[in-house]
Amino acid sequence: MAGDYQIESMTQNDVATAIEWAAREGWNPGLQDATCFYQADLTGFFKGVLSGETVATGSAVCYDEAYAFCGLYIVAPEHRGKGYGLALTKARLAYCGNRNVGIDGVLENVKIYERIGYEAFYENCRFHGGAKAGSAIAPAIIDLGPTSLATIRAYDRQCFPAHRDAFLNAWLGQQEARTVAFVEDGAVKGYAVRRKCREGYKVGPLFADDAGVAGALFDALQADIKGALIILDTPENNPAAVSLAARYGMEKVFATARMYQKGMPDIANDKIFGITTFELG
Repeated sequence: MAGDYQIESMTQNDVATAIEWAAREGWNPGLQDATCFYQADLTGFFKGVLSGETVATGSAVCYDEAYAFCGLYIVAPEHRGKGYGLALTKARLAYCGNRNVGIDGVLENVKIYERIGYEAFYENCRFHGGAKAGSAIAPAIIDLGPTSLATIRAYDRQCFPAHRDAFLNAWLGQQEARTVAFVEDGAVKGYAVRRKCREGYKVGPLFADDAGVAGALFDALQADIKGALIILDTPENNPAAVSLAARYGMEKVFATARMYQKGMPDIANDKIFGITTFELG
């Protein structure tokens, strides 16, 4: 590895460039991902710079004092295998400190991640399908706007290892997105977000008390985009989530390994029918 290689913090414009790299890699990012991701941790995005040129990118979003998630890890193709990515990863882990750190790792690289302290627990599976319009939307479904954090904050925390208010404020308020909740007798029993991507739409998160609520939320997010590509990233450790994708005739296109440095977080895995993103957990 060249001696003039340095790790630097990213600006929001740098994150936008990293999202363009992600598109080039075939990740099909959301149209507002750069803005939303950056809000999760303004100092948690890093780039590897060689002689003034960015050759590697990666995030290390610290949600609170106990939990962080690393993602957006890309090394420019012409610079792979030279140690730049590993140096960036070590810097990101140093930034995370003593937190439990999660990743969604490429399956063929699991052994590499294990060597730097990660342990694999299950797979997250990406499913593609064509959006279908159901006969009716469940009466418990309500549309939420960009100021809906207070409505879903407590529910989100059941399914995610930390409160993530700054990110959710951006995520719920992004352009060309739709957020729905399932509210019955005044109680939130699930919620979901759909965002527009370079190709089609991704649903995430999709958190729900059970498969019936998850299906009602998923139906609501398909009703107005019939025929469009819809994408759902489901955790394998919730069989009901995988069954949901199968019930809609969706096709599994790839998977990642969900890995942690300090064990599985204590969250309601049975309520996670779709993760938020591979990049941010």
